[in-house]
Formats: sequence, structure tokens, C-alpha cells
Amino acid sequence: MACGLLGLCVYETNKRVRIKSLKLGTLKWTLNGAVLLFICFMMLWNKEYQEFDFVTSSVTTKVKGVAHTSIPEIGEVVWDVVDHSGLSQGKNSFFVATNVIVTKNQKQGKCPEVAAWGPCQTDKDCRKGFSGQQSHGIQTGSCVKLDVLRKTCEVSAWCPVETRKSPPRPALLASAENFTVLVKNNIRFPAFNYIRRNILPEMTDKDLKGCLYNRYTSPLCPIFRLGDIVHEAKEKFSDMAVEGGVIGIQINWNCDLNRFFHSCLPKYSFRRLDERESNRTLYPGLNFRFARYSTINGVEHRTLFKVYGIRFDVMVFGKAGKFSIIQLIIYIGSTLSYYALTTVFIDWLIGTNCYSRNAKHNYSEKQCESVQDQKYLLCVSFVDEDQLRVVKMSRNKRLQETKPLSQHRWKGNLVGMRALLGVLQSEQDINPLTQNGQCGDFSAARALSTEHSGLVTDTPLLEISSSRCPDWCQCGCCHSSTSFHEQLCCRKSKGRCITTSSLFPALVLSRSVLEIALLYVAPLAEQHKDDQLRQQAYAQYIRWRFGDFTPMDAVPVIPSCCVWRIREQYPSPDGKYSGLIFC
Repeated sequence: MACGLLGLCVYETNKRVRIKSLKLGTLKWTLNGAVLLFICFMMLWNKEYQEFDFVTSSVTTKVKGVAHTSIPEIGEVVWDVVDHSGLSQGKNSFFVATNVIVTKNQKQGKCPEVAAWGPCQTDKDCRKGFSGQQSHGIQTGSCVKLDVLRKTCEVSAWCPVETRKSPPRPALLASAENFTVLVKNNIRFPAFNYIRRNILPEMTDKDLKGCLYNRYTSPLCPIFRLGDIVHEAKEKFSDMAVEGGVIGIQINWNCDLNRFFHSCLPKYSFRRLDERESNRTLYPGLNFRFARYSTINGVEHRTLFKVYGIRFDVMVFGKAGKFSIIQLIIYIGSTLSYYALTTVFIDWLIGTNCYSRNAKHNYSEKQCESVQDQKYLLCVSFVDEDQLRVVKMSRNKRLQETKPLSQHRWKGNLVGMRALLGVLQSEQDINPLTQNGQCGDFSAARALSTEHSGLVTDTPLLEISSSRCPDWCQCGCCHSSTSFHEQLCCRKSKGRCITTSSLFPALVLSRSVLEIALLYVAPLAEQHKDDQLRQQAYAQYIRWRFGDFTPMDAVPVIPSCCVWRIREQYPSPDGKYSGLIFC
């Protein structure tokens, strides 16, 4: 490509090979059809033609239910919403108490520590002012009796300290299974300015008060029974109520906001979020403490409650889509590359022997064109070989001895040579050619193919002895040269020189043949100088020995013996010759 601004005004495209085959054509369109079906299926399945936006939401809950329990330390207790669900557990969550441990009538004072955290034998075992991580108070430094058999360190704390560690079984508030909760979820898709809530517009107050969520009969009702939630999470409420746990309520909004396919409804699902097996984890379940305070005879008392319960976390997910021509174009553009899989597969099929060995050879030759730097590739033709050699030019090795990079069969076009021989025969410019001692009509095709293949060994060896003959010459007719790429003979092994062939003077040296070839290019030219005839003689030899085209576009090299035979026939007036020139 030329440098400069004009070099930018060029369009380049890839070379394509068209194979006319019913099998390959059918396979191509079958694969293209399969790719098209796959693209369309994925476009519809994933809704790739839509622009998407993710949900933003807020959640509020309202729990309803009353439970009756009998606690040994307290007696009969009725638990309403304030008692079992009054304590907030964070954003988008609500808590329901299911079990409790009560420590009644605690007041500030001194009392024995529990046996697990303060065992002692004497006062020396107790450290005054010490408070451990699990202690109920601060040690006074005294060792006192806990019961008849055990002693513990005395602590300054709310006395008596809490002694029970394991929750009651069954749970005291197991009836919380029948509590209900109303989950109100407001969502918005900012990109489409679309607002929705899980209490649908078509629901009336009567419908809302009478409905209860069921996966099959009432999947859109926002009122849930706690026992049903735990059951949907594949848990048993009575077991979970003992130590508590965490349940996730998932609301998924998968909305299609297109006019003709509008759909935006919530879908509920449930799962347990904490470890369910108490023997697999430390501190299982969920619990916390709170106290109710009172004053008796001027002394502050409290009742300590250790409450076990279930926390319900409401999690909202959602995505809305709406048709977008830009997204559709982007998807189509990104999937066009899938059609290249058809080409890759068929090329692989042809490149192996699974399809056809002949097709593999022909297709590879047509599809792949090997091109290398011309000034380094030379083409050599020896008269005693039926193949053309492509060699790499060497600056320190004779061309005669250079090993070939590749070898190719000669593919010359004999039509032009037959035409020249016909002209010569009609004008009787050459004598009848003889072969094997017989005279008669001459067959151009047979003579040319015979001469090219080097089948001239029936003629006795004729070597031309000369003091100028170099050691690399095999025919005895070459001249010395200081240039390595000109040190080339017409033969690879000892034998007769190609310049002694009867075709050489007829095709290469004949003035009438050369003038006819020159007139073919310039029909009105009247006279031709020896320089023109010499250059045309070079071209005639190349066309004869190499054909119209050389393999890999290599530069053809004429042997030294032929070059000097042509120069003797058509010498330069000043005796100077340029030799082999690379562009």
C-alpha cells in the first residue's frame, strides 16, 4: 500500500473460494439453520431484545396473634403482639418469640455464682473484683456454699443469678405457629418510572381479610401463617421453636413491562438461613434477654426473660424488562459471529480425510496461497529433473548446491510453443528435427515434454572441455562467476548440456521466433536490436523451462551455460551485461 493520504483510499477484502458441492451446500445451510434456531431460542428465552432495570423496594410487616402459656416461675401468662413481637430485629425483619426461660424476683445484692463459672474450695480461689466473660457479676473474694455439696465464688450481681441453661421442651409458645403476618412490599423500577406493590390493585379489603397464602390456591395473598412459612422452608415448627432460628422470605419480581405482554406479579419462596442442626454448631438457634422492672418496699426488682424465637428476614429481588431496539441490534450483532462456526466446521471437515482426500488437496491449494519475500526466493530447473526447485538465496553458498525449500511439478503451457513451432515449420526456418536417428514430422508436445523431462540420455555424453569451466559445472559449458546466485548449471549431475538440445536453438536462439514474439507485443515495430532479442531469448527460455508462472512467485534463474550461449548469439555492443537483478 502506498504511503500518504492516497493510501487510505483503498478497500481490501478477503479472498473467497466457492466450492460447488451439493453435500457441502446442504451441510452449510443445515448448520446455518441450526445456528439461527439457537440464536432465536436464546433471544426469546433470555429476552435479549429487552432493556432491563433492577428493583428498589421497601418492606413493612404486621404480626397478629395471641398465645397462652403456663410458666412455673410466673403462672398463667397471655402473650399478645407487644409481648412476642414488640422488639425490632432490624430493617426488613420481624421476630416472634417461641420459647422462654424466666428468672423471677432478681435484686441487686451478693449471691453464689453458678457452679460452671465459679467453683472454689477456699477464699484463695476467688479474686476480688474479677469478672469473667461468662460471669453473672463481679467476684467479692469470698467462697460461699452453693448447696450442700458445692461451693462457688460469691459475686455482686442481680440475685439470684440465672441458673437454667437449656430451653424447655416442648416450646412454651408453640402456638405461635398459628400467628399471621402481613407483608407489605412497595417496589420501583427507576429506569422505567414504574411503581408497584404486592397488595394488588384488584384486591379489596374483604379479599385481603379473608385470604391466607397458599402456594397453589392463593399464591398472591400477602398474609402468611407462620407455620406455613416454616413448612414451606422444609422445617418443622415445633422443633424450630425450641431454640429458635432464622427464616428467609424471598419476594421475586420478574416483570415484563411491554404493552402486549405486560406482567408484574410477586412470587414468594421460603428457606432457612441458619444452621438447623444444634449438634453441628456452637450456640444454635436465636435468643436474647430482656427484663421487666418493679419496685417493692423501695427496692428495685426485676424479672429476667431469656427469649428464644424465630426471626423472619424479608428479601426482595427483581428485574423488569422492556423492549429496546438498541438492545436487539446489539444482540443480533454479537451473535452474527456464531455463523463462523459453520465455516470452521466445514473447513475442518475438508481439511481431514473424513470428506474426500482429493477435495482436501484441491481446496487447500485454492484456499491457501503461500507468499514469501520474492527477493529471497529463487526458482531453479535442472534438465535432468522433472520438478522445479524453490530455493532461498544464499550469500555464502552456490546456487548449484543450495538445498530446495520445496519441489513442484512443472506446469508449463505448451500452446504458445506449438504456435511458434508451427510458424517455423511453415516458413521452413528450421530443419526437420531428428530424434533417435529418425527423420519425419515433429510433434511439438512430445518434443517439449521429452526435452523438459531430461530424456536425452540416449545421446552419447558430449562434454565441452574448457579451461574456464568451474568445478560446480556439470555440463562443461558454464562460465565462472563471482556471484553465488549465478553459479548455476543446467544439470544436477554430469551429462549433456541443454544448449546442445535441438530445441534450444529453435526456441531460444532463432531470430525469427524471437522477432515473432516481439511483434506479438509490439505489432508495428520494424527492426529489433540485439539487446531486445537477447532479453526476449531470456524470456523464451524461462517460458520453456519454467512455464508461465513459477511456484510461490519465486524468481526464475537461467543457468550460466544458457546465459552465455544467448550472449554469444546476441552480444552487447560494449560487452557489458547486468546479470541477475532483483527488484
